[in-house]
Amino acid sequence: MKELELKYGCNPNQKPARVFMTEGDLPFKVLNGKPGYINLLDAMNSWQLVRELRAATGLPAAASFKHVSPAGAAVAVPLSAELQKAYFVEGIELSPVATAYIRARGADRMSSYGDFVALSDECDAQTASFLKREVSDGIIAPSYSDAALEILKTKRKGTYLILQMDTDYKPEPLERKQVFGITFEQQRNDVELTEDCLKDIPTVNKEIPASAKRDLLIALITLKYTQSNSVCYAKDGQAIGIGAGQQSRVHCTRLAGSKADIWYLRQSPQVLNLPFRDDVRRPDRDNAIDVYVGEEYMDLLGGEEWKRVFTEKPPVFTREEKQAWLSTQSGVALGSDAFFPFGDNIERAHKSGVAYVAQAGGSIRDDNVIATCDKYNMAMAMTHIRLFHH
Repeated sequence: MKELELKYGCNPNQKPARVFMTEGDLPFKVLNGKPGYINLLDAMNSWQLVRELRAATGLPAAASFKHVSPAGAAVAVPLSAELQKAYFVEGIELSPVATAYIRARGADRMSSYGDFVALSDECDAQTASFLKREVSDGIIAPSYSDAALEILKTKRKGTYLILQMDTDYKPEPLERKQVFGITFEQQRNDVELTEDCLKDIPTVNKEIPASAKRDLLIALITLKYTQSNSVCYAKDGQAIGIGAGQQSRVHCTRLAGSKADIWYLRQSPQVLNLPFRDDVRRPDRDNAIDVYVGEEYMDLLGGEEWKRVFTEKPPVFTREEKQAWLSTQSGVALGSDAFFPFGDNIERAHKSGVAYVAQAGGSIRDDNVIATCDKYNMAMAMTHIRLFHH
């Protein structure tokens, strides 16, 4: 199939809309549902992300995409007991691809609401069963087991979008797009991100263990498919906070750091022991957790709203308790899609337990950034690779 007509473009008024190939057939098959314009943008970007994560780490990978940027990305690193409880999969033996998906979805569950999912490996029945319970628009994977396909075809009253990607597809080296009737053309960003890009370490601390190198690569590859400016915090085989599309880099660092903090607060005893009602829907539970760890929880306690989700009123998670818990976070990796212009980014990163940094370098204030890393004994690699994505 060379062409696929779409219902409309980015918005309902943008008609007609289609995707097509000038040569050859489209590199994906529609196994179920009807794709939309944004669905396919998410699918093609997320597929590239998981494919590169798979190649760089040798592990099955998954991504959760929203509005052409990842909300989460991860590889199949086994879950700790705390993460099993935080991700609501206690006592379940997970397949590798299910592990990657659970991690990707767990990075920022509020942002993943209504996501598009990408898997680097075949979707198995277990992953499909987890996905069936989530609010999601579609999935792309290289293949599906018969059982997985049967499960997914029942989702969203049979309309769930299921795409199968041709793993042998290789795009042309030049890419084009139109803006306001003007055609832009450029070399496709086919730079490969490997451990070789982490060799230039100008900081006093030059020790980056294998697990941190893996997490730095996860952060950098995630940023390659995140709308710029962008910053990504990663730990334990997954992105834990992504800041996308901000005009100021320090705002990216703050946004991503705030998400990383929420990810870690979700693993605190105060959150893990919240008394949820059995009839609470998953999105309502996730929203309640975000409210509970936020400052607005005082407003929730002041009324009767807590009765909608909890069996009893939980105690306030005080600012001091949250700071005490966040102070135990460590070993976090941080990637940036371009250079850090000031040391303030490192100061903010330190508050979220960052110990390892990878950034392009090349700022006139590199010395200040290096000195700030040295202040906190961070190891920082300068990749000399910019990863802007627009």
